[in-house]
Amino acid sequence: MSRLWITGYRSYEIGTFGDKDPKILVMKYAIKQLVRQQLENGLEWVLTGGQLGVEQWTIEVVLALKKDWPMLKVAMMLPFEDFGSQWQPNSQSKLQVLKQGVDFVDSVSHATYQGPGQLQNYQAFMLNHTDAALLFYDPEFEGKAKYDYKIIQQHQRKTPYPLTLIDMDQLQDYATTYSEQQAENDFFE
Repeated sequence: MSRLWITGYRSYEIGTFGDKDPKILVMKYAIKQLVRQQLENGLEWVLTGGQLGVEQWTIEVVLALKKDWPMLKVAMMLPFEDFGSQWQPNSQSKLQVLKQGVDFVDSVSHATYQGPGQLQNYQAFMLNHTDAALLFYDPEFEGKAKYDYKIIQQHQRKTPYPLTLIDMDQLQDYATTYSEQQAENDFFE
């Protein structure tokens, strides 16, 4: 597996506030551990979007991992040309900084937002240009990632396409491990 699509919850769907929110630290820890596992299996490219939340955290994590794995690449694929233009100025600025840091950035549709068909084309593009998906989503705690989950399931009925689904129980396990590691680090400092 060389190309992995990573997506999931938006930041507001899991109630994160500010970049130092402990939930974000746990999410980034989980992303880091999971990407490291995939690197052992031949991961070369991470493809993700630019949504606030899992997608932007993924880019931040992958950019940090590139220090130890310089062959790892990250692409930010956007569904349409003016993606993020309706966001608050600080969120727009963060998106621009991340765009400059990735190895590749492009829009699937080179038109401004026209309608939901562009989002469906984006999903099709991601499925057709990746070998597997990592989705931070729990069907019991719905969010916008439910649309990605459904389209991945439909795709799996037609073709083999591995999906790693990280649900709330698994996130709690990552939170516990992260807390234990932080406590251990504090003890030895």
